[in-house]
Amino acid sequence: MTSGTEEAGAVPPAPSAAAEEVFGEFLPKARRYAELLADDGVRRGLIGPREVPRLWERHLINCAVVEELLPEGAEVVDIGSGAGLPGLVLGLMRPDIRMVLLEPLLRRTVFLDEAVALLDLPNVEVRRGRAEEVHGELFTDFVTARAVAPLPRLAGWALPLLRKGGSLLALKGEQAEAELAAAEKDVSKLRPGVSDVIRVGRGKVEPATTVVRVTVTSDGGPPPSAGSQKKTGGGKKKRGRKR
Repeated sequence: MTSGTEEAGAVPPAPSAAAEEVFGEFLPKARRYAELLADDGVRRGLIGPREVPRLWERHLINCAVVEELLPEGAEVVDIGSGAGLPGLVLGLMRPDIRMVLLEPLLRRTVFLDEAVALLDLPNVEVRRGRAEEVHGELFTDFVTARAVAPLPRLAGWALPLLRKGGSLLALKGEQAEAELAAAEKDVSKLRPGVSDVIRVGRGKVEPATTVVRVTVTSDGGPPPSAGSQKKTGGGKKKRGRKR
């Protein structure tokens, strides 16, 4: 995946005891993904070189513990997947879920396609596009996002994708409560629902991962027919459009 003329990539630290506990049997794939992020991820500008020493605690474990919120067999769309955080991590450690990595930039979808193939993740689909482009086409149980956009804008992209009872899980920082308080009224106008801030991974990652959860309580419109509905992760994987 890399050119021999390029500068050698960095080496990620060895996984911590917490990483071994969180990833369990999927640790070998997580290690391979960490190596890929530290090498090709840095070369391609998907993560900064300063992030390599803290890949496990700040990024991989931080994303992985969100799986606590996903029931068995869930369908998930990860908006603005970038380097695969959190969507690829969740798909890697939860082969029972069906995951779509939705990313508009070609160079990122190329990286994600290569990562999915390398890690052998048949439950993960890479799709090039923006969330608003698939409104009325993709319907899912959960939407995940990390460092994508402020909550009102993110909700405008995510909530139309959710089935009734589905949730947006937005990974946020220390100001999550304040951001939700400021945005809650605008978010509720987009689609009726209930919102809260939860922390997952306590005792596994410090600080615990903060998630703003918005669960919709209304139908988003008539569901598509069985023949036309696009289910996340189903069917043949779609590759990014080449230029």
